[in-house]
Amino acid sequence: MPGARTPSVAPAAVPVPVSGPAFAVAAPRPVIQRVSVRGQVLDALRSALVAGDLAPGEVYSAPALGERFGVSATPVREAMQQLANEGAVEVVPNRGFRVIRRGARELAELAEIRALVEMPVMLRLTRTVAGPCWAELRPLADATVIAAGTGDLARYAESDRVFHAAVLALSGNRQLVQLADDLHRRAQWPLAGAPTRRPRADLLGDAAQHTALLDALTAQDVAAAQAVIRDHFAGA
Repeated sequence: MPGARTPSVAPAAVPVPVSGPAFAVAAPRPVIQRVSVRGQVLDALRSALVAGDLAPGEVYSAPALGERFGVSATPVREAMQQLANEGAVEVVPNRGFRVIRRGARELAELAEIRALVEMPVMLRLTRTVAGPCWAELRPLADATVIAAGTGDLARYAESDRVFHAAVLALSGNRQLVQLADDLHRRAQWPLAGAPTRRPRADLLGDAAQHTALLDALTAQDVAAAQAVIRDHFAGA
């Protein structure tokens, strides 16, 4: 079954005779590698949320979603519980999970918090990180432009998060990166009643700000970086 856990067991080593007291070299423990079905389902559900395929206010059952993804209901329930912990859905007893309806105010609050968290760090990095380090992030900025050009909202959302996380990772603060990524993911969930697809022009404009930000960071231009970051979060 696609996505099922597939154990891969390395062959055991053959005991090797040695001189002296009779004993054999112990064989190493088999290395078992498992593909997480729950993780794959969670990624698929997150993409469906961002793309609007799971509509705000609607209730979805684990068995029905399991049939959709070709897996049992158990990994779907586990993934949905994770989304409930993140605030994306809520449990509806004996029915399934309801996608949370979010309003513009919540989105504005998330944008404000993200700016408070990310802007000071990015401005500090503008002063302390040399140009060659920023050059390594250029492909990630380009990837957001390419994703925006496809109009695929889920693909763009992922490339957007990857770019922001890579910038913040240069701070060396893993807790910060994790916190910012959680806020970023929440900000990508669609609003209730909003169109299921953002205009491609909006995505391209957002992606262009990544390129402009990277240019400012590379030039260590604090004023330009601050202006781009402010505009970027204002339009989030």
